[in-house]
Amino acid sequence: MSVAVETGTWQLDRTATTVALKHKTMWGLVTVKGAFATVDGQGEVRADGSAVGTVTLDAASLDTKNAKRDEHLRGADFFDAANHPEITFAVRSAELRDGDQVHVVGQLTVRGISRPQSFTGRISEASADAVTVDAEFTVDRDQFGLGWNQLGMIRGLTTVNATLRFKRSAA
Repeated sequence: MSVAVETGTWQLDRTATTVALKHKTMWGLVTVKGAFATVDGQGEVRADGSAVGTVTLDAASLDTKNAKRDEHLRGADFFDAANHPEITFAVRSAELRDGDQVHVVGQLTVRGISRPQSFTGRISEASADAVTVDAEFTVDRDQFGLGWNQLGMIRGLTTVNATLRFKRSAA
């Protein structure tokens, strides 16, 4: 795919965007999956082709299809959504490499704790008015104060899957 994304301001298309996570629990026997219902963001493609921007998740909007678990995840043991309502990923640099590959360097903030995060995504669709980036990366939840682990049930890294569709902002 030949990718050419126009310079300017881009707004996240909430209806065509998904951010989901999965994590093994119960000593690796069960995979918990969930998606954030509320995602927002914007970006800017600069003249040199690089991009910067921010993606924001409503921490309380995580839905794992289990109300009791979701309430626990929103609470102080995990996201502490009452005190830290947003999870943000600030893109410091996104650069196109090897055709449709996008190398992203940024800062992830969860529970008020910020850590550097980088990954390589893929542009799955690009036009003059829209661009879609697919990405998968892992996060060590302990680095963000999400260390609750009753009886050692939760181990390993959390996998984040994102499909982010941006639309060109009106001038």
